[in-house]
Amino acid sequence: MGRRRRGRPVDGILVLDKPQGLSSNRALQTAKHLYFAAKAGHTGSLDPLATGVLPLCFGEATKFSQYLLDADKAYESTFVLGTVTASGDAEGEVLDTRDASAVSEADVAAALEAFRGEIEQVPSMFSAIKQDGQPLYKLARKGIEVERKSRRVVIKQLDLLDFRGGEAAEVDIYLECSKGTYVRSIAEDLGKALGCGAHVSALRRTSAGPFRLEDSVTLATLEALKENEELAQMDDLLLPADTAVRALPLVELSESGGFYMRQGQPVRVPNAPRDGMVRIALETGEFLGVGEILDDGRVAPRRLIVTGG
Repeated sequence: MGRRRRGRPVDGILVLDKPQGLSSNRALQTAKHLYFAAKAGHTGSLDPLATGVLPLCFGEATKFSQYLLDADKAYESTFVLGTVTASGDAEGEVLDTRDASAVSEADVAAALEAFRGEIEQVPSMFSAIKQDGQPLYKLARKGIEVERKSRRVVIKQLDLLDFRGGEAAEVDIYLECSKGTYVRSIAEDLGKALGCGAHVSALRRTSAGPFRLEDSVTLATLEALKENEELAQMDDLLLPADTAVRALPLVELSESGGFYMRQGQPVRVPNAPRDGMVRIALETGEFLGVGEILDDGRVAPRRLIVTGG
């Protein structure tokens, strides 16, 4: 027999406003402990320096976390010009300092043009990408640097929000990007383009997939509810599992179609999309999971919600 999970069978998605100084995993474990949840997972790492939107999946919702990992993200960030750090952010060792007072707002605006659209980006050694099963940041902390392949990412929007000139000039930006984009790499590359170096001093994720900051909850809020034993109010903060896959087209099944789907059998659905992944629900609105359109037009189950005990 497998080991029984300790905790409550909590299901749903919590959009956490991660505080600065906490790793994504520590934030997850804290929320899991507060909910006394049996199963939980996060949807991609957010640096300890960073704050903002970190969707956490509980219970059955963990089956759909991949769709949030693959989702577009948005950030607000501040870059400090003139200082290069080992990690590309304010927590790293300072490697070089230069006077950035000659850089103008027009210089920054012109340099940012090269970062819009599809770009090639070399991930930082302080990223969570794994090399031989070990995250790069762990190697970097040991003073080990390995060759990284450049990756193609898409910068969908990049706005210059503010510029404050001086020896340590500051640049505020807003960024919408595809998965796998490293904001610290943009800061470092912008610094190189301007000839003075740069690093990230502040980073706030404002959205991840369908989730926005206005949907988010702080750990302080959860801790206050837990202290007052308001578990029902805590559970009310969880969003349904299907919010992770709302971008997928919906197909609705009859009760009989749902029965066969739950048995793992493909089902024919009138007017279904011709290909790709779909969100599956009963005509009553009950979410079943996600499926894939087969070559013969039937919908095959891929990840289904398990209900009941």
